[in-house]
Amino acid sequence: MRRTVFNEDHEAFRQTLREFINAEVVPNYPKWYEAGIVPREFYYKLAELGLFGIEVPEEYGGAGITSFKYSAVQTEELALAGVSFGGSGVHVALCLPYVLKLGTEEQKRRWLPGFMSGETMYAIAMTEPGTGSDLAGMRTTAKLSADGSHYVLNGAKTFITGGVLADRVIVCARTAPAREDDRRYGISLLVVDTSLPGYAVGRKLEKIGLKTSDTAELSFSDVRVPAEDLLGEENKGFSYLGQNLPQERLSIAYGAYAQALAAVELAKKYTQDRQVFGKSVASFQNTKFELAACKAEVDAAQAVADRALEAHDLGELTPAEAASAKLFCTEVASRVIDRCLQLHGGYGYITEYPIARLYADNRVNRIYGGTSEVMKSIIAKDMGL
Repeated sequence: MRRTVFNEDHEAFRQTLREFINAEVVPNYPKWYEAGIVPREFYYKLAELGLFGIEVPEEYGGAGITSFKYSAVQTEELALAGVSFGGSGVHVALCLPYVLKLGTEEQKRRWLPGFMSGETMYAIAMTEPGTGSDLAGMRTTAKLSADGSHYVLNGAKTFITGGVLADRVIVCARTAPAREDDRRYGISLLVVDTSLPGYAVGRKLEKIGLKTSDTAELSFSDVRVPAEDLLGEENKGFSYLGQNLPQERLSIAYGAYAQALAAVELAKKYTQDRQVFGKSVASFQNTKFELAACKAEVDAAQAVADRALEAHDLGELTPAEAASAKLFCTEVASRVIDRCLQLHGGYGYITEYPIARLYADNRVNRIYGGTSEVMKSIIAKDMGL
C-alpha cells in the first residue's frame, strides 16, 4: 500500500539523516555501547545538524516546524541502522514541549539558544524510588523561601534518562501538600541547573537494553532554585504532565513499530545469507511463513502509527488513542522481534548482532511512558467501562 504520511521534504531530511548516521554514528556505536554512554561532544554535532531546533519557533532562532513527522523519520532511521542518539531523545521529544508551552517569554529567550546549540542538554525527572507510576505519591519537596526569591529542593529521583549528561533538569516536586479530595494538587515543575550546590548525580543505572542512553539516579539536598526557574504555575504540575503524554506515547509507539520493521529486515538478510544443510535458511518454508507473518504485523503497526502521527499533527490525537497506539505497536514489536531473533538461532543471543540489542532495547517500551496495563485502563475508561 502506498504510504502518504511523509512528503518530499521529509524524504530529503531522511536522506540527510541517513548519511549523518552512517558517517558519525555507525562507526562509533560499538565504543559507545561498550562505554554505556554517548560522548557529550556528540550532542554538538546533532545541534549543528539542526535536530534540536526543528520545532523551536523562528522568533527564537529555530525552524518553526510544528510537525512531529521529522521526529518520526529520525526514529525510523535510527532503528533501521540499529543505533541511537543516546539520551538526547528526551531533550527534544519530552522536554521541549514543556518549555514551549509553559515557559514565559523571558524563560524562552534565556533557555532556547542553549537548548538548540547543545550547550544546555535537558532531561525530565518525574519517577521516584518506591512510587513508580504513582506520580501523585512523589515526596520530593520544593519550599519557597520567606522572601520568595528561591525554592529549596530536597528529595530523590530515579530512572532519569539523560540524567548523567544533563545541564538542566525539569524536576517535578511538591510545593504544597496534597488536598484530601485531590492528591494530585501541589506538584510544580522547576527547571533546575545541575551545577547548583546540593544537586548530585548518583549511580548511572545499568540496564539490560538501551545501553547508550544514560539513565541515572538524582538527589537534591537543599538545592536553591531561583524562583524565576519555576515552569508554569505553582501547584499545577500534574496537569501539565498529562498534557504531553499523548506525544510521549506516540513517540514510543513509533519507536516500537520502527524496531519491529528493523527486526524483519535483519532477519530477512540473515536468513538469506545463512547456510544450513546446504541451502539458505530463508529457503525453508517455516522461515518464509515466519517472516511473512511478521511483515503482516509490521504493516498493521505502521498503519496504526502513521494514523496516530497524522492525528497528532492535526491536534486531534486523544489520550485514549495515543494509549491504544502505544499498546498495539509495543505488543506487536515484542512478538515480531522475538520471532526474528529465533530465526537467527544462537547468534541471535550474541550482542554483537543487532537483533540481540534490539531485543533488549525493545523490552522497556511496554513499561515506560505508562505500562501496557495502564494503557489498557485508559482505553477501557474511554470505552465507558
